[in-house]
Amino acid sequence: MPSTDFLTYGYAALVATGGIIGYVKAKSIPSLAMGLLFGSLIGFGAYRTSNNPNNYYMALGTSVALGGFMGKRYMDSGKIMPAGLIAAVSLLMVLRFTARAVGLVSVKKD
Repeated sequence: MPSTDFLTYGYAALVATGGIIGYVKAKSIPSLAMGLLFGSLIGFGAYRTSNNPNNYYMALGTSVALGGFMGKRYMDSGKIMPAGLIAAVSLLMVLRFTARAVGLVSVKKD
């Protein structure tokens, strides 16, 4: 029985919810579309890592892309919400999966 990657599923939910909130507050269709797109990709990555902890490439790649994009937005605007928060959480997820990739953290398959 595989173990569920709750942390990555939570990250996916945070990203998707952020997109929905951006739409509700500012009527921003791009926020909604990107939040749901990236949230879905991260959710799929969470599904893959839940089935095989060594199959983290989708979640890692999406975290790098989203972290870079939101990091740039944070640097340009200086606003913590939402760009700084998502950039910081993305960085933490990149560090988490990178630690797994280089063998600093071992994850056993069930």
